[in-house]
Amino acid sequence: MDPRILEAFQQQVSELLLRHRSFLDVSSKFQESNSRINRAVTKSVTECGCMEIQASCQPFQGDLPLTEMKDQVHTHLSGRLCDHCLDVVKEEMGKNLFYMTALCNLLDISLEEVVEKEANKLSTLGVFNLR
Repeated sequence: MDPRILEAFQQQVSELLLRHRSFLDVSSKFQESNSRINRAVTKSVTECGCMEIQASCQPFQGDLPLTEMKDQVHTHLSGRLCDHCLDVVKEEMGKNLFYMTALCNLLDISLEEVVEKEANKLSTLGVFNLR
């Protein structure tokens, strides 16, 4: 991805954020947007039915190689988001990204640097960065 996209997006967020310039407002809107993503996915299960969740204990076995261990762990999701639910989830994720970027602006943090640092950490630590 061209890093200028992140820089341009951050600048655009800075120009458009008028109503909620307080850190407390932006922070609470960021938290609310997280909840709205969860709610949109939940509705895809409970109202639409395009997705199902069947959860159980993850079968971790420490003696397996990492490649095999990844095949043992499940997402607990089945099905795919329908077009409508996909649009809603993407819209909520976009709002979430907006407010995260607004937090970066208020704290004078470069979104590009945050993404770059995390990408470098992932590539440097590789499997030792398992979360």
